[in-house]
Amino acid sequence: MKRNGHVEYANVTDRVVEHVQMNGLDAVICIGGDGTMTGAANLVRHGINCIGVPKTIDNDLEGCDETFGFDTAVETATECLDKIHSTAMSHHRVMVVEVMGRNAGWLALSAGIASGSDVVLIPEIPYRLDKINELLIDRSRQGKRFSIICMSEGAKSTGGDVVVARTVEGSPDPIRLGGCSTLLANQIEQATGLETRATILGHIQRGGTPSARDRVLASLFGFHALNWP
Repeated sequence: MKRNGHVEYANVTDRVVEHVQMNGLDAVICIGGDGTMTGAANLVRHGINCIGVPKTIDNDLEGCDETFGFDTAVETATECLDKIHSTAMSHHRVMVVEVMGRNAGWLALSAGIASGSDVVLIPEIPYRLDKINELLIDRSRQGKRFSIICMSEGAKSTGGDVVVARTVEGSPDPIRLGGCSTLLANQIEQATGLETRATILGHIQRGGTPSARDRVLASLFGFHALNWP
């Protein structure tokens, strides 16, 4: 809340517990990613039954094979990467496409493989710029006049750091990643002389029509959540 022009944070867990008890709720269904589940864990510690329904495009929740929202985001990112091929091929460019995922590479890995990207960079495996440059130059010498790099926003070079777009004060997770594709594109062009462009897909990955797989998965999660014993 704002007070005297300043944002103030307060722990209102006791009020939540009071409302749950007052309304006679058996449980609270918490739908979301790690932030939501962190909040749910706090409520559980205060005696409130919580049912977690995993929803995030990052697919990064521990103990969960797949979250709904992930498949739709992969489809969106893959479609964008497919479309990038046209301009990359016609202008003979290296295209670095940055996708979301934070510190998990599932989105970049899946969309990169599905789209036939030439290089996929994920947070779990730091990359070496010299190896990327060697590959791109080799492709160019073989007459392959363009290359597509699918890069997770949390990817970083060996010994390097993630690129932080901004920091949000007061947030439980204040770091906002973004911009690594622009940095890498500049480094590649300077080192190889190959014309390179960066594209950040951003929040387009978080919207759109849900895939059939996500709809079914969300329905299954909903069914089991409501049938909690």
